[in-house]
Amino acid sequence: MDCKSVSLVNRTGLIRVLPKALREMQKAVETVASPRERRKREQRMKAEGETKLTVGLFTGCVMDVMFFETNQATARLLTKAGCDVVFVEAQNCCGAMHAHSGEMAGAKELAKRNIEAFEQAGVDFIVNNAGGCGAALKEYRHWFKGDPVWEERAKRFAARNRDANELLAELPPLQFSKPLNCKVTYQDSCHLAHGQGVRNQPRELLRRIPGLELVEMRQPDSCCGSAGTYNLTQIEMSMQILDDKMEQVQDTKAHLIVTSNPGCLLQMKQGIHRAGLNGQMEAVHIMDLLDRAL
Repeated sequence: MDCKSVSLVNRTGLIRVLPKALREMQKAVETVASPRERRKREQRMKAEGETKLTVGLFTGCVMDVMFFETNQATARLLTKAGCDVVFVEAQNCCGAMHAHSGEMAGAKELAKRNIEAFEQAGVDFIVNNAGGCGAALKEYRHWFKGDPVWEERAKRFAARNRDANELLAELPPLQFSKPLNCKVTYQDSCHLAHGQGVRNQPRELLRRIPGLELVEMRQPDSCCGSAGTYNLTQIEMSMQILDDKMEQVQDTKAHLIVTSNPGCLLQMKQGIHRAGLNGQMEAVHIMDLLDRAL
């Protein structure tokens, strides 16, 4: 599917034949990146100034198709922080969706390919910008517990994984030159906050942006309803949780909802649409917002 195909399903009426969950999700999708566009990108981006680290960007499935520019923004931020960024071609799906569905044999096969691909890439760290993917990548050490061939390799792989917020918060501070005079609320990704314990780093990065006011909602780490695959398999429950979350969001009077996971981002975009707030509020991935401030 290329960028034109998203609007095509609306113009032709094909959207009406999609299951309800996919019809709802499609409302939140603006553009998708074609395979041709993804193939055109540079396979290695050099650090600005002295190279401190070489990192492999885990591009993900949803991220690289629906949020291709967010991956590019993440790479730019990392280069400005002193990292050479490598796009490892042999990587594939993290296996999270398979694991969520109980298909552990398939999840492990995908995991083995990723372990091999990043071992061969010879990078210092593996960086991702999707809370759900990151949780799965760090769980590889549990997936292969007791496996005589893969356990130690999986442990080494998991230990080298970092969420982009984690690594950027550890590196020398980025110099944000563009004030963003807006009010922002941050929605914690469950997989990032509860699964990986990454809570403070995204907020620390946001507070460094000049002109930005961070306003916390009542329960920023309560689920938005995306919940891995719930927005596909349990649509009614998912939308009810989302509507409750949007009440909290509206109470903050924020201009932007910021999150760190594609599932949450799609869900919050749907929430804006369902609440009739199009044009008044925007849902943004934190890497895109940080990139704007540069």
